[in-house]
Amino acid sequence: MTRIAVVDYGAGNLVSIDQALRAAGADVVLARAEVDLDGADGLIVPGVGAARPAMDRLRRRGLVEPIRRWIAADRPFLGICLGMQLLFEGSDEDGARALGALPGRAVRLVAAPRLPHIGWNAVRRLRPHPLFAGVAPDAPFYFVHSYAALPAGPGAAELALAVTDHGPDFVSAVARGRLTGVQFHPERSGADGLRLLANYTSLARGVA
Repeated sequence: MTRIAVVDYGAGNLVSIDQALRAAGADVVLARAEVDLDGADGLIVPGVGAARPAMDRLRRRGLVEPIRRWIAADRPFLGICLGMQLLFEGSDEDGARALGALPGRAVRLVAAPRLPHIGWNAVRRLRPHPLFAGVAPDAPFYFVHSYAALPAGPGAAELALAVTDHGPDFVSAVARGRLTGVQFHPERSGADGLRLLANYTSLARGVA
């Protein structure tokens, strides 16, 4: 059985994520310390709220460096909502220094018709990826956020996996190697969200 570690640092909808992953055949462990990552095939960092308190909680649990090492080793990783934003260097929301695994920052949505951006919206894929296998190219997913990742540097275009329109387009999914991140909440996105989490389980199992 595929073992998925879901980081528990007080900033995520863990019950729904746990249920969705178990329905996909995963063995789920809530990771509250580095030892909880032992034997895991995949790692998920969920999240709601702001970057600075989230990073503070990760540091208190001694998880920042283990997460960085996991990503550096190109092991299967999924960041959800704030968990995706934390992959980047920092956040303009509160000036937090984040994980720095990807170049760029989380920035406030520009010219948005309303903030926060709450509800269903189309996620338009820019390229194929097994994380979205079996999902329509512009399927809607559920969002709750006011900030989104803005990749930077020469490889920025290659990082973006999907975009969403809320005013100007923002990056709603990223992928590099076996690292993935989504700005929306798959655990709250019906059948397509469940399919995405099942696809991630397959990626962690090494069969996708």
